[in-house]
Amino acid sequence: MHFRLLLGVVMPDHVHLLIQPRELISGRWHHLGKVLKSIKGTSSRRINERHNRRGSIWLAESYDRIIRDEAEFLEKYQYILQNPVKARIVESPEKYPFFAFPPDNPEPQS
Repeated sequence: MHFRLLLGVVMPDHVHLLIQPRELISGRWHHLGKVLKSIKGTSSRRINERHNRRGSIWLAESYDRIIRDEAEFLEKYQYILQNPVKARIVESPEKYPFFAFPPDNPEPQS
């Protein structure tokens, strides 16, 4: 795996991922563009296989941000966590079934 997933949410029309590229060698990390290409390619292939179809799933664009400190990390984490609430899909994040929480970063408790 070329990245570590910190948090993810699948919304009806978009996806948010908070990821950390893994270090290749000391001081060099996997290139974010290649990581995103891998994520989009693998997920497109699996979605198309599951629905017995072909073609593009994702737009060519993506919006990435480099997080530079803990305050910004917490801001982005909360933004992703609250996205289904802000979209008025659920009343609280723990009620939304389409989050990805890695084992070392468990989902929030109500």
